[in-house]
Amino acid sequence: MPKPSARICGITPSGKDGWEVHFEAMTRKEAGQDIIMLSVGDHDFDTPNETIEACVAAVRDGYHHYTQLSGIPRLRAAMAAISAQATGVPTTPEEVIATPGGQLALYAAVQGVLDPGEHAIVVAPYYATYPGTFRAAGAGFTVVEARAADGFQPDAAAIEKALQPNTRAILINTPNNPTGAVYTRATLEGIADVCRRHDLWLLSDEVYWTLGGEAEHISPRALPGMAERTLVINSMSKSHGMTGWRIGWLTGPEEMVALLGSLNLVTTYGLTDFVSRASAEALESGYGVAEIAERYAARRSVFLDAVRGMNDVVVRGSEGGMYAMLDISAIEPDDEKFAFALLDAESVAVMPGSSFGEAASGHIRISLCQPEPLLREAAARLRRFASAYRNSRKESRHA
Repeated sequence: MPKPSARICGITPSGKDGWEVHFEAMTRKEAGQDIIMLSVGDHDFDTPNETIEACVAAVRDGYHHYTQLSGIPRLRAAMAAISAQATGVPTTPEEVIATPGGQLALYAAVQGVLDPGEHAIVVAPYYATYPGTFRAAGAGFTVVEARAADGFQPDAAAIEKALQPNTRAILINTPNNPTGAVYTRATLEGIADVCRRHDLWLLSDEVYWTLGGEAEHISPRALPGMAERTLVINSMSKSHGMTGWRIGWLTGPEEMVALLGSLNLVTTYGLTDFVSRASAEALESGYGVAEIAERYAARRSVFLDAVRGMNDVVVRGSEGGMYAMLDISAIEPDDEKFAFALLDAESVAVMPGSSFGEAASGHIRISLCQPEPLLREAAARLRRFASAYRNSRKESRHA
């Protein structure tokens, strides 16, 4: 075939990225092995029934046609109301654009603020699609690691030190995937100060905002001078139990949102009408939101209680989101080696922390997307495995 573009070939470079553990676990599970899957952040329960029924009703009522590029008015109004609630800033529908999932909102944000050859800062640990999204825009990026010893709170001074003359944006994620860290007001004020002084865009991925646990979710959009330079990425996947529905949105200055309508014209050409109407009703009525937040808060508490006191294993971050991050570096610095060994010995699948940036190396990410009994069983297996692994390493050193 003719040569593909360098742009498409460069989005996902070849090489290992840590997902091999998850893919191997899936292969074994499909082959019939009893694997406890703690390696992926997809709910183990279905979308709330009220949302499903709203979608069925919209299909039956004939909502099968093209929609407005930026989202039907009812959906944008509902998203604006949720954005006001999530960020603490009054928001109009004209400041919101609906997208097929949070990933497309992220893609739109990156395309909207960076020209090819320009530069961004990505705070790590980060969600796995971030680097590829910048590559798709032809933009360069520098990863700034938030340290485990600081609870994965980013350091504004380190971010500022990494700026280049062509830096145009900083990307953050709170509550964070993979660590579960919820960025504090002091952390966000430091980053906002850097953005204001250097005239930068701040891209704030807040898709886990309803799952902050007991920690207060603060959106940088609410800080002084930040509403005009912040793009907030949001989604219904986690908050409303709708991962497969592909409904997200981007909140930002009205002028930017209007420009991004042209991006929808040449990419998505709008959203599915009946899905949009069901999503609007789910946002307006809050279907499942409180229950899902309570469920994950309870699971987080159950799992962390079960691993508390485990020798040489330290909990990092883990205040919110759908994950717990465990520092296993005292047992095995190679997190991928540890994860494969855990899969082999105990049939428990976890993600190596280094899949999400060097800052999380020596850690494993635990997805809480399993019922509490399975999380307790996984914790028991992990405790047993860690003890045996530690003892075997000691014996090999003294052999």
